[in-house]
Amino acid sequence: MTRQTYEDWPLTRLLDAVDRAAEDDTVELRDVLSEIGDRTITPVILVVALLLVSPLSGVPGMPTICAAIIIMLSLQGLTGSRLWLPRWMMRAEVKGARLQQAVGWLRRPADWIDRNSHPRLQALTRGPMRLLILAQCAVIPLGWPALELLPGVTSLAAATVGLFAFGLFARDGYFVIAGYIGMVAVPAGALALLNVAVL
Repeated sequence: MTRQTYEDWPLTRLLDAVDRAAEDDTVELRDVLSEIGDRTITPVILVVALLLVSPLSGVPGMPTICAAIIIMLSLQGLTGSRLWLPRWMMRAEVKGARLQQAVGWLRRPADWIDRNSHPRLQALTRGPMRLLILAQCAVIPLGWPALELLPGVTSLAAATVGLFAFGLFARDGYFVIAGYIGMVAVPAGALALLNVAVL
């Protein structure tokens, strides 16, 4: 088996870019985009979803902001539009130290994912299947604002979006399949939590 090089690790390189943006005391979304590039939509969806998987999900309002960004980007991907976000989204900010902490938290799982991913089952990441995935990425975050009070639920849902986005980004159908599993598991878990809360 051929040894993977750093250039083959797309998720690690994305985190490196976010880490560079986090060197300032306060980081705006436009600073992150300037580091990762704004020519393709999928990596941006992936980064936003990953940040919500991290401890940043506990910041009040963060799930709602991330949901709005992911929905807008996914719709742009569906229509073939160029990446564009309104000024208020581009100016969404977070403390640099907190962003660096989130990146550090994501390093180990990102390293594992990069080492265990490569192009496979690419039919699941192209053509109509790609459009289906983007449509699901636009629908999944719709409930996040209402779920902010349920710890961990938005992170799990964001992980599902992240799996889909990474599958498209790395052209790895295995992660797309994992995303479909998450689509079933996360709502089931959320319903179970609601039932416990009610009881």
